[in-house]
Amino acid sequence: MGQPVVHFEVIGKDGAKLQSYYADLFGWEIDADNEMNYGMVDGKKNPAPDGMGIGGGIAGGPEGYEGHVTFYVAVPDIEEALQKAESLGGTRVFGPDTIMGRIELGQFKDPEGHVIGVVKALEM
Repeated sequence: MGQPVVHFEVIGKDGAKLQSYYADLFGWEIDADNEMNYGMVDGKKNPAPDGMGIGGGIAGGPEGYEGHVTFYVAVPDIEEALQKAESLGGTRVFGPDTIMGRIELGQFKDPEGHVIGVVKALEM
């Protein structure tokens, strides 16, 4: 059984502008009330007709960063997933890192340079 896509992300130069754009375009409820101004899109509030939806995030990146659009896959071990990505020809971008004390994540570039994320929820 494969591992599921559990999160998407749009990172750009102007996070607030992107949040407004996607809220207007798709009718998404976006909550950026957190220390990182990371606009959370709740999949439960934005479901497909079958009731399923994938949550995501929209935010600004560091100064000078062009941005990316990516998805995150749930994995049991971030370091193991990043090492496997590298062994198959990918390149580690960062991680494992703990974000906001709630999740552990990492990112890699596939052999063609696309940024992909891996995520693991931390026990609370």
